Amino acid sequence: MKKINFLFAILMLFTFSSCSVYNFTGTGKIDAKSFQVNYFQNNAPLIEPGIERIFTQKLQNLIQNQTNLNLTNSNGDLVYEGEIVEYRISPMTATADQRAAQNRLSITINVRFTNKNKESDNFEKRFSFYNDYDGANQLVGAKLNENLDIIFERITQDIFNESLAKW
Repeated sequence: MKKINFLFAILMLFTFSSCSVYNFTGTGKIDAKSFQVNYFQNNAPLIEPGIERIFTQKLQNLIQNQTNLNLTNSNGDLVYEGEIVEYRISPMTATADQRAAQNRLSITINVRFTNKNKESDNFEKRFSFYNDYDGANQLVGAKLNENLDIIFERITQDIFNESLAKW
């Protein structure tokens, strides 16, 4: 009987101690209470108006949804800043009459991350992703938003993983 109680106590110890170190988002223990996402300027050679605002909001929303950190406009414990450095549309495949059958939208964002409580976590890194779309479509309106959603979802998750999840 004592052996069963001892094993149960050990099992409970591991269960409760692991919950405080790791959570479902994979962030572990974050040594911060607040974060700020500064406005990401669009410095790409090809400018698509408004994508900098969309990206900034998507990064803010992702961090708010996956952590319990408070969003602030200044003096955040964690600071995300940077710029969009590439917005490029490239033909990927051609038709018999020399038109693009498929195009690729590629976006690269340079991110500077600062953790005021743990400077060893600071980094500056480029994150990029792309999405292919039908060459017969113009990249405007809903088609543009659909491509931006796919690309920004991947880039913001990569930034989150690099800065907080340590993957």
